[in-house]
Amino acid sequence: MTRQEPAEPDFYDRSLFINREISWLSFNQRCLDEAMDPSIPVLERVKFLAICYGNMDEFFMIRMPGLLGAEIDRLVNIGPDAYDNENELIRDINYRVNALTDGYEDAWADIERALAGKNIHILSSDSINPRQKMWLDDFYTERLHPLLTPLALDISHPFPFISNNSLNLAVRMRNEDDTILYARVKVPVGILPRFLRIPSEGKANDFVLLENIIKDHVSALFPGLKILGVYKFRITRNADVKVTIDEAADLMTAVESAMDSRDQGFPVRMVVEDTMPDDLVKVFSKNLKLKDNQVTRASGKGMMLTDLWELYGLNEPGLKYKPFVPRLPAEITESPNMFYAIKKKDWIFYHPYEPFDVVVRFLREAAEDPDVKSIKICLYRLGKKSEIIRQLMRAKERGKNVSVLMELRAKFDEVNNISLARELENIGVHVVYGPVNLKVHSKLLQVVRLEKDRLVRYTHMSSGNYNANTARSYADISYFTANQEIGEDVGELFNALTGYFGPRDYKHLLVAPLTLKSTLIELIRREAENSARGEKAYIAMKANGLIDSDIIAELYKASRAGVKIDLCIRGLCCLRPGVKGISENITVTSIVDRLLEHARIYYFENAGDPKMYMGSSDMMPRNLIARVETLFPVLDPEMLVNIRECILMPCLKDNVKSRVLQSDGTYLLRQRKKNEKKIHSQEWYIANQGVWHGQDSRVH
Repeated sequence: MTRQEPAEPDFYDRSLFINREISWLSFNQRCLDEAMDPSIPVLERVKFLAICYGNMDEFFMIRMPGLLGAEIDRLVNIGPDAYDNENELIRDINYRVNALTDGYEDAWADIERALAGKNIHILSSDSINPRQKMWLDDFYTERLHPLLTPLALDISHPFPFISNNSLNLAVRMRNEDDTILYARVKVPVGILPRFLRIPSEGKANDFVLLENIIKDHVSALFPGLKILGVYKFRITRNADVKVTIDEAADLMTAVESAMDSRDQGFPVRMVVEDTMPDDLVKVFSKNLKLKDNQVTRASGKGMMLTDLWELYGLNEPGLKYKPFVPRLPAEITESPNMFYAIKKKDWIFYHPYEPFDVVVRFLREAAEDPDVKSIKICLYRLGKKSEIIRQLMRAKERGKNVSVLMELRAKFDEVNNISLARELENIGVHVVYGPVNLKVHSKLLQVVRLEKDRLVRYTHMSSGNYNANTARSYADISYFTANQEIGEDVGELFNALTGYFGPRDYKHLLVAPLTLKSTLIELIRREAENSARGEKAYIAMKANGLIDSDIIAELYKASRAGVKIDLCIRGLCCLRPGVKGISENITVTSIVDRLLEHARIYYFENAGDPKMYMGSSDMMPRNLIARVETLFPVLDPEMLVNIRECILMPCLKDNVKSRVLQSDGTYLLRQRKKNEKKIHSQEWYIANQGVWHGQDSRVH
């Protein structure tokens, strides 16, 4: 009787996948863990808590609308998971959201105590002294009262529009007839600081919350009425707007029209102060058409903590991380120009351990160099007062042919990008917006220079945006090359983006949605085949997200084939490691630390002939299907080894900030073994700046 081989498991079985939304909430918990860590400088903890709260706002603005029955973009929601229905998922989401909300409040209470120990006080009404009270009375009368507009809530007044994520006060009152009355007052955060600094004694920094000043003076807004209570609340609205293009509109007009409606999206969540009476909650939930599970109660102190950025901005360097000075190799700083240095060899820079100014310098020199004939660049997020934009304008003034692909649909940066696009167009820069049905997320810059009657392409590619502000806090890979085949590939991609996007012949680049996903799958399969033949096989990946079910299924197959797989996925990860017979050879870690891990590195051992790709793309359906993304190969074998050993491995071996994903979806801090050397990857990068350039690279 012939023995039958056991059937191959279903690698798309829903139980093998962690739900995307649950994974996102787990990531926010890891951010909250940093805010709770007393070993971190207190103002850095303030920053992490502000990030947590902002992340939660974005979760409800972008992710929840689809779960609540709005139109879902299937390209970014695709993939199996273990939930049978959306009601079950929403129940679990609400449970985790409530736990996070409690965590925010606990973290803020702990941070407040720590701030007080550093002479920074957030004072309540009963803790201010008489002199401060007089100052606040004057401030209210002269600076605050004229900005306030009380809005009655009754049948004779239309229910007011409550703007997205604004801070509001609900007022409950009684008139002479014993009738209960309600009103809403918007707190003018933005016009005035939320954390208002007030006169203090000695070296103390005393602050009062803006809404508490209004609470203490609210009777001035409602004379003759008895104030029964004043309660904070805020509404979060759907901000996942869809850009609709018809025959009468171009892309810019369509994006502008969509932006006009963003702040008017339907309500998805209301957070109310925990002491707000039920009758008042019902007034709002009924008018806003919110179900009970869309209302969250929180303490007054634990609300709208995104404004903690105001406190982080305090000039208190002793309460923040010790600054470090980014350094460049001597070959760059002493080079007469960037073209000379790049012509000699390819360069990899790791920002912000090495300054982003090297990119600005490259563009500045290109703008001024009379031999430079053209500059092409893809722009996604830029920030205000961009030096990149200034140099592009300078290049145009100097007679260069400048082409800019501006992605107008970069979420929450649309208005800024439209403004910059118009500014560039006004001086004659050729601005295009890319394919209508695809966002352009690639980070590409190419300079064409005339050298001895020959045009030479100098190319820059990156995992991060051309944004000098975020480059100080995002850890990104930056690559310069004069390799002409790479240059031809990038030039061909620019032609596709400015012309008609479709299949092209690329020698080296992996381009989504064309070849990137299929090539990654092919590389994973090759490792499985090598392992089956007894050859060297190993996969290491560093990315922000791993959601795509096809990629995950291939990683499961490779694990079953005996391939050791190390994944460092900072944010969302739907792969379930450590499942017997499926993913026992897969380790998934996440690092949340001082700098935002943002680099993407894909490494394959390839039977002793390693392959490595880096670039803009994560392993998520939106990256692989709905965006133009680019991964570039590391062609220099010595550079590949340096990146593997000095950038990728310290991250994978981190045993200080690394959290390990368990098969049940939870994350646990990696425990150091007895006598194991402490490896804190970001501190290692700071202490060993530039080591990834090789042993011969001198650092100033």
